[in-house]
Amino acid sequence: MRPGLAKNTYVEPVAIAFRRRGEMSSLARAAAACVDSSRVCPALYLARVDAGGAVNERDNSREAAVADAGQDAISPLEKAIGKQVREYRTSLGMTLASLSRTTGLSSGMLSKIENGQTSPSLATLRALAGALNVPVTALFRRFEEQRDASFVRAGQGLLIERRGSRAGHEYRLLGHSVGEKTLVEPFLITLREDSDVFPLFQHAGQEFIYMLSGEVVYRYGEKLYHLHPGDSLFFDSDAPHGPENLIALPAEFLSFIVRNDDS
Repeated sequence: MRPGLAKNTYVEPVAIAFRRRGEMSSLARAAAACVDSSRVCPALYLARVDAGGAVNERDNSREAAVADAGQDAISPLEKAIGKQVREYRTSLGMTLASLSRTTGLSSGMLSKIENGQTSPSLATLRALAGALNVPVTALFRRFEEQRDASFVRAGQGLLIERRGSRAGHEYRLLGHSVGEKTLVEPFLITLREDSDVFPLFQHAGQEFIYMLSGEVVYRYGEKLYHLHPGDSLFFDSDAPHGPENLIALPAEFLSFIVRNDDS
């Protein structure tokens, strides 16, 4: 038994068997790689097949045993599967009771799965996927999604060129999103004595600005807003907007632009 794989050790003999017989499928190779590196990965759930493709399944007693062992025995994979199952179920307007009738699993077991309190078997995953009309691999989607953070030290934001740069507006990019559908761009914008007003910015999405220092009169459409430190403004950015009058300089404000990645 390898360290860190206590709840997945039932897969290791399968991967070893594939090695010995020289018949490793891509799925089995992925499972073997996880065993070799002492990692927990979705392939460990899906690799319980023999060389002929027959499923070597365990019954739900394993799930109950893991649930009884407590939360400490559950990995982030189980939690991710549970969240994905709940998301698919609610998007279909299904109750736990209706999913229970469709899958043959008890409502109590389904509740434990959705709350990441048990480790579902391959047979259970197949039943859930069939009832939710998704492939089994879709239940691992949340676990496989990239999670990242963007850290920028003070004064080290990336200096970039934007439309307002020609008017003396300084843009420092403070990070960027890594989501598939929504793009978020946080900027630190600085206006100095040599900066010009430019109230005609227009772009897709929405924008939120928060004044840090200085004073500016900011135009949005036909309205003017006198912004002081601590003031904020949130608007659809497809209307003309931007600094109309520079009152106290230098002025700094945060600007968060949110838009669809395809816009």
